[in-house]
Amino acid sequence: MNGSGQSGPGPNGQRVLVVDDEPNIVDVITMALRYQGFEVDSAANGMDAIAKVASFKPHLMLLDIMLPDMEGFDVAERLGAQRSRTPIIFLTARDATEDKVRGLTIGGDDYVTKPFSLEELIARVRLILRRTGDGDADGDNRLTFEDLELDEATREVSRDGRPIELTATEYRLLHYLLLNPRRVLTRQQILDHVWEYDFDGDARVLETYISYLRKKIDVDCDPLIQTVRGTGYALRRANKG
Repeated sequence: MNGSGQSGPGPNGQRVLVVDDEPNIVDVITMALRYQGFEVDSAANGMDAIAKVASFKPHLMLLDIMLPDMEGFDVAERLGAQRSRTPIIFLTARDATEDKVRGLTIGGDDYVTKPFSLEELIARVRLILRRTGDGDADGDNRLTFEDLELDEATREVSRDGRPIELTATEYRLLHYLLLNPRRVLTRQQILDHVWEYDFDGDARVLETYISYLRKKIDVDCDPLIQTVRGTGYALRRANKG
């Protein structure tokens, strides 16, 4: 058993791609996911993973950082626009803060260090799939503020009609801000709602994502993402005068 086959439909048709070059790890994770009812496919290197994202169309990817042909970070970066539709949980034996921050800032949704508990891994998979699920198919799925618009059904974002490409985590951050327009959100509130895990209290993760989001949302426009000194951030027009 090499874990490369596909299983039957999972919960709500949810598909998970497992990317790791260690067959025993792939087998164990695949078996656990299939037992929980997920549809699973796997890849043993980066190029195969990129191809499987296009053909298998996973709802989530478990991505090892140390692959034989490239790092998992490189896989995430090469996926480009597909990252916003494919949440990523990085799997790695490396637990350095720099690796964790890098993984999260290039679009990763979580970071699990080996060895890990299968129960915890499954719980994180379910949590992220719930958090990144499609919007309600009925009714209005659009969140707007000024000329900024987010479609929850298609996950498309635009400002003044200009399409904006976001990673999965950038999307969640903007979504939370749009759910709370003009409201001052503390750093802890944002971390709790967007990440839901405590990354050792490292505030650089949030600050980095705010910086990335500003470069995409506020470019050539009046800034909408405001820093509230000593507290957090707010989605609102800047005070003038």
